[in-house]
Amino acid sequence: MTPLKTARAAWRRLEPVHGMIYFAPEARRRYAELGLGGRAGYFASRSAAFGRASAELVIATFYNFNPDLVRKAVHGVWDATTPQQVLDARYAGASEALRRAGIHELPAFDEVLALTRRAAEAAREYAQGRPLFAAHAALPWPDEPVLQLWHAQTLLREFRGDGHVACLLTEGVGGLEALILHAATAEVPVDFLKASRAWPEDEWVATKERLRTRGLLDGDSLSPEGARLRRHIEDRTDHLALPAYAALGDTDCERLAELAGPFGRAVVEAGLLKVG
Repeated sequence: MTPLKTARAAWRRLEPVHGMIYFAPEARRRYAELGLGGRAGYFASRSAAFGRASAELVIATFYNFNPDLVRKAVHGVWDATTPQQVLDARYAGASEALRRAGIHELPAFDEVLALTRRAAEAAREYAQGRPLFAAHAALPWPDEPVLQLWHAQTLLREFRGDGHVACLLTEGVGGLEALILHAATAEVPVDFLKASRAWPEDEWVATKERLRTRGLLDGDSLSPEGARLRRHIEDRTDHLALPAYAALGDTDCERLAELAGPFGRAVVEAGLLKVG
């Protein structure tokens, strides 16, 4: 594989270790104990690294959620709890969930942790223009090895995500437009994207029509031009994420990509990515 493909493979195979935090019941229960039900737990927990983040900051950095949903979910959050309490709850939920998946018992755990942390630390040299990454990178490293791996992968996820948002902005693709183009690939069920991002149906329909007018959609599918644009954005996102993994060198990056698969599978097999 090329360095770009190897780095992408390393990220994708290990990404469930981070991504499970948005679905794991352990995390939702911890947020509920703080009085954060429904969507409030998601928005507060991911933005708590900013401090008392406003709805407008969340809208700007999370990018593709309906702003009305964010304002409703975030309203009153920081009157009920504090950012540090939410961060503590997030880490506690992550630890409990990943231990249930048994990732700490996998034979390559120490090596995967060392490589992932090296990549995450290297990413800190490229924090400019990456607000979500920078906020999380400023947090102290946890003491528990399982949480060190989760935190490292969280940094790499937000590093990549901030770069992806930059690519979307550069190409003139708004948040709802990005969702619809994603839905057109059939990689994620459209009903999930609609329910989780909560855009009104009339705005979804009108935006889809604008994308057809731009020549990016053919019916409900990507047009050839739409496919080229999406591929360009994904390739550019890979390129912007590369500095973190390039710090490992080709051999160690390939090693991380090789070792990461069982970690992602353990999370999936434990049911930590199930919706609801």
